[in-house]
Amino acid sequence: MEPVYDDNNVFAKILRGEIPCRKVYEDDYALAFHDINPRAPVHVLVIPKGKYVNMIDFHRRASDEEIAGFFRAVGRTAAELGLEARGYRFLANNGADANQEVGHFHVHIFGGAPLGAMIGRVRGEG
Repeated sequence: MEPVYDDNNVFAKILRGEIPCRKVYEDDYALAFHDINPRAPVHVLVIPKGKYVNMIDFHRRASDEEIAGFFRAVGRTAAELGLEARGYRFLANNGADANQEVGHFHVHIFGGAPLGAMIGRVRGEG
């Protein structure tokens, strides 16, 4: 079953200019902006301009040009933020178990301080 994109999600509204954002970077493929609830000294979201629900939807339906353009935008955003020298983390939550909160594919860029372990120990069922 193909995921259904909600045109009223918050990122779609940001792309249409209905909700303001603190833009960091923008090109033909992506928009990067500061997260309104930052989890690190630098916390920026990068979203593709196309209508993709999650990473699975993105890699299945996006063109090679869109995929390359998006990931170049992630790198360019990190460079614009001055994160290349010390490092940064980028993360994409995909689906319910990963706690994806907005149904528009996006990548978080975290930096500006030591970020510690990637995740704590996870206890699975069984």
